[in-house]
Amino acid sequence: MESSSKCLLTQVTQFWNILDDLAESNPESYEKFIQQQLKEGKQLYAAPEPQLCLQTRILKPKEKLLFINLCQWKRIPAPQSTTHPVPLSVGRPEDISETSDVYTIIDVAYNPDILQAAEKDQVRKDQLIRMAMKCIEEQLQFTLSHFYHITKFKIKGSIQRMKQNLMGIQTDSTDSKEKMRKELTLEQIRNSTVSNPDNFPQLLLPKDHVSGKTGCLIEEISSTENQVEMKRPAYELKIVVDQNEKPLKIELKVELPGINSVSLCDLSVSEDDLLIDVAEKYRLHLNLPEPVNPEKTTAKFIKEKATLIVTMPMM
Repeated sequence: MESSSKCLLTQVTQFWNILDDLAESNPESYEKFIQQQLKEGKQLYAAPEPQLCLQTRILKPKEKLLFINLCQWKRIPAPQSTTHPVPLSVGRPEDISETSDVYTIIDVAYNPDILQAAEKDQVRKDQLIRMAMKCIEEQLQFTLSHFYHITKFKIKGSIQRMKQNLMGIQTDSTDSKEKMRKELTLEQIRNSTVSNPDNFPQLLLPKDHVSGKTGCLIEEISSTENQVEMKRPAYELKIVVDQNEKPLKIELKVELPGINSVSLCDLSVSEDDLLIDVAEKYRLHLNLPEPVNPEKTTAKFIKEKATLIVTMPMM
């Protein structure tokens, strides 16, 4: 232990000597180096940036409304390549009790490059969302509903609480400010992020982003199973109008032969598109003809006909 401390002290002394020499021989390079370190430290200490908020439900151990804040955070390392696992961080769950509402908030952070690349790609965005939900289930021993919708607001709660939850800081702790201050040291920031990407849970993006083929939404690191090509199911989409020919809702009927339970269906709806994934057999992505209200969208599964019916009221 003493030998290790002496070795570390020697390395630190050598480092400072190098900086002293650089300051004397090349002041401009020294200034540039210091400014770069300060810039990187500031970026890594920056608060997470909310990207979108999901509303779904916790089914087990106790049924409850759940909001998932998906954010980008520079502390999360980027994957080494498109075939490497995607690191993400799941924050401490926070239970909220308001006048008549009781719900849970969970924050999930990705590297900014990952979320920005999926901004205009609904399929890829859904894959990241499913990965976040899978990671929540595995880490917190929850069972989540397969259905979710993206809310109109980007964050439930505050950015400060989001950062505290992602860092595992108890918001009611009297020394939370002191803990936050400790994060300012450059060495701690570097040790907790870039140099240790293994600290974060990692999931693989589906291989279809590499090969162009369609595959399952989530593949765990240890998985060696081959990707299954998914079919586009037969469907019927129509706009339902009232007696004055005013559009009321969009109704979608999807035929899913071989499927006998709604639990096998993953459905996500935004204002202008819809994505359905079913048990690694079927995938359907549609751009909707008119804006719909995701919060009022309903779905039912007719087991006898193996048909999923999605009803989406107009905005």
